[in-house]
Amino acid sequence: MKLPSGLSASARRLWNDVAVPYVLTPAELAMLEEACHTRTELDRLEKAVRALPGLVVTGSMGQPRMHPLLAEVRAHRTLLAKLTGQLNLPDEDQQAGLHAGQKHARKGAVARWNRSDRGAASA
Repeated sequence: MKLPSGLSASARRLWNDVAVPYVLTPAELAMLEEACHTRTELDRLEKAVRALPGLVVTGSMGQPRMHPLLAEVRAHRTLLAKLTGQLNLPDEDQQAGLHAGQKHARKGAVARWNRSDRGAASA
């Protein structure tokens, strides 16, 4: 699998961390490529935010408001999380990928199990 061009260092790491160890379908490869480009854009946005003199700007009516780049950073972080989540990669201790609802249910079950296990041990 050829590394897409124009990626930031962290996006190249993301590509290598996913594309090398996993066998991906063409659709998953396309999603991974989109995630890597999103990571590159996020890196550029975060660099621009760090270069700002402040995070608050003056709005059209003279009111203080957050710099618009912050909303873009947040949106890119959300998109990156969705794209990487849709790749449905297995957790380190998991054999097969789960969709988001299954991951949430699994975490809840583990938390309940650990609580009931501790309760029985202390009783």
